[in-house]
Amino acid sequence: MPRQLLKRYMPNPERIKRTRSLRFLGSILHDPNLWHITRHSVARAMACGLFTAMLPIPMQMLVSAFLAVMVRANLPISVGLVWLTNPITMPPVFFAQYKIGTLLLGAPERSMPMELSIAWLTSEIQHIWQPMLVGSLLTGVAAAGIGYFGTLLYWRLWVARNWKRRKLRRRRQS
Repeated sequence: MPRQLLKRYMPNPERIKRTRSLRFLGSILHDPNLWHITRHSVARAMACGLFTAMLPIPMQMLVSAFLAVMVRANLPISVGLVWLTNPITMPPVFFAQYKIGTLLLGAPERSMPMELSIAWLTSEIQHIWQPMLVGSLLTGVAAAGIGYFGTLLYWRLWVARNWKRRKLRRRRQS
C-alpha cells in the first residue's frame, strides 16, 4: 500500500515537534492531520508542494509548509516536494516557464546571455517578470492539478489491485 512505502521514508513527527528551532510554531505542529498518511492528505500535499516548487520565490519550503497547514495536508511530503526545483533543475524549469509566459502573453523574447549574472538580471527583470510570473503560475497550477488527481487515481488503483489480490487468495484457500 502507498501508506507503508511513505511511512518508511517519513521523518518522525515526535522528533520534529521537539526540535528547538521549531518551538516558535507552538501547537501548529501538534495537529495530527499534518502527519497522517491518507489518500486525501497526501494528494493535498502533492498539490501544495508541486505548486510551490514551480514558483520562482525564495523560501519555498516555508510557503509550502504554510499552504500545507492551511489545507491540512501532509506536512513532510508537501515540504519535501519543493526540492524538485533545486539548483540543478531550476534553470531549465524557470526558462521553460518564461517561454510559456511569452507565448501566452505574446511578449517578445529577451535574449539570454551566455553567462548569467546579477547585473544582467537586474537590468532585464523589468522585461522578464511578467512572462515568468504567468508561466510559473500556469505550470504551478497544472503541476498541482496533475499531482492531486494523479495521486488520488494512483491510490485508488493501488487499493483496487490489492483488493483483487486478496479476493483471489481467498478463493484459492477455500
